[in-house]
Amino acid sequence: MLNAQADIPRLVRELRQRTGLTQEKFAAKLGVTYPTINRWENGRAKPSPLALKQIEDLLRGLGDRGKDLLREFFTDEEI
Repeated sequence: MLNAQADIPRLVRELRQRTGLTQEKFAAKLGVTYPTINRWENGRAKPSPLALKQIEDLLRGLGDRGKDLLREFFTDEEI
């Protein structure tokens, strides 16, 4: 579950950078459009619960490289 005070734009940007993906490629990985990722990173929109679950799964898939973000942004982490 996402922390209530989470800085979603920073989470999305940081995860995208850690995966080495452009906004376009990151959007394709999550099954959304490039403008959607752009809006998330600029704070003009928030990811849906399904998208947040995909973001959490991506973070878990990063292993040690994603643990700090999991701890910071998600409350029920089983790290």
